[in-house]
Amino acid sequence: MASQQFEPPSGARDFLASDLHARDYVFSVIKEVFERYGFEPLQTPAFERLETLTGKYGDEGDKLIFKILRRGEHEATGEADLALRYDMTVPLARVVAAYGSQLPTPYKRYAMGPVWRADRPGKGRFREFAQCDVDVVGSTSPLADAEVIGAVTGALDGLGVANFRVLVNSRRALTGLLEVYSVPSDVGGGALITLDKLDKLSPEAVTRELVDSRSLSSDTAETLVGDLTADDAAERMRTILKDSEDGRSGMAEIENFLELANPTVGDARIEFTPRLVRGLDYYTGVIFEVIAEGMPGSIASGGRYDHLISAMGGPDLPACGGSLGVERIIDLIDSDATKTERLDVAITVMNEHSSSDVALFATDLRNAHLRTEVYLGTSRKLAKQLKWAADRRARFTLIYGEQERNAESITVRDMDSGEQALVPVKMLVTHLKERCVTSR
Repeated sequence: MASQQFEPPSGARDFLASDLHARDYVFSVIKEVFERYGFEPLQTPAFERLETLTGKYGDEGDKLIFKILRRGEHEATGEADLALRYDMTVPLARVVAAYGSQLPTPYKRYAMGPVWRADRPGKGRFREFAQCDVDVVGSTSPLADAEVIGAVTGALDGLGVANFRVLVNSRRALTGLLEVYSVPSDVGGGALITLDKLDKLSPEAVTRELVDSRSLSSDTAETLVGDLTADDAAERMRTILKDSEDGRSGMAEIENFLELANPTVGDARIEFTPRLVRGLDYYTGVIFEVIAEGMPGSIASGGRYDHLISAMGGPDLPACGGSLGVERIIDLIDSDATKTERLDVAITVMNEHSSSDVALFATDLRNAHLRTEVYLGTSRKLAKQLKWAADRRARFTLIYGEQERNAESITVRDMDSGEQALVPVKMLVTHLKERCVTSR
């Protein structure tokens, strides 16, 4: 077992080559889908000013921000002025506030990279993890929301994620729900944060927290939780929310979203889910989460956040977006799909006199865009070098000993069939390029 001093910090990981190949594959598929929908890339710093992030995620979210202490002469104060990026959405809002006049309208952007949260690590939950986001800024059209969910689920389909479902609700509908149940406005936000735990805690535990921490009466808390978790919760909410203007507006948003998203997502994979809350404070309209069999929690989420940019000091622009959780998605896809492409050519080194020739062969093959690797070990035994080539998943292996050197030829071994051919040095690149391209 590795000594603790060599382990990464809790909630973080080292990625070896096979891990990175899998992640690169996932990122490439997601990027291709996002760009197919017309989203363009944006990159922001890994850290932001602390005041930029605080107050945007709610009390629970703010507690998870990784703060960076002041440096230099201010170090002794123990105060923080910077923080690691919590998500991709607030940095986007800052960019739009800063560069709005230079951006197209509407602005469709995607961002991919690490974010950090001071959370308790668990299955599929890390302190450092990657997110892939798409957002539309400057459009109130419900089609913008449909574009976001289309890009998110299109990426999941492209990655071969099976058996996922999209859960949909609306913050307006939830506001109407609190109104119908006479939940005071000053505790409404906290009540929603508690209700957001229904996918993690038992209904009884959520009810107790509503009473003990959110000051709801026992009857109100029990009825509210009971209605949200009932088998016919969707129909109950449709009936209950008719008595609230916000509730009716929220249900209209939901029905419109479902109608526009169904052709892309599929009617069987998307549904109105009254218990869905999304705990972040900045959401204002339709919200969604994507869940999949075999993975606790969500693998993607998002919604509409129409006033976040004005909260950053920019114009009051409408916006909506979605985010894919790469760490959880990787665990759900076929491992064979994420394997790196095979090495085209492995070159053995049978003696020190052949090193200069081997280096030349490798250069010519790489210039021909063939993935080529030279044996760098000390053994001159052919069997050991062939095992190395097999371990590297090489398609062909070159053997260049004294016999081949005298004949100005190279033995080319097909690692799949075991067949060998003696190829003139001058024909080597042509011979291998034809076969490697065909076998890809």
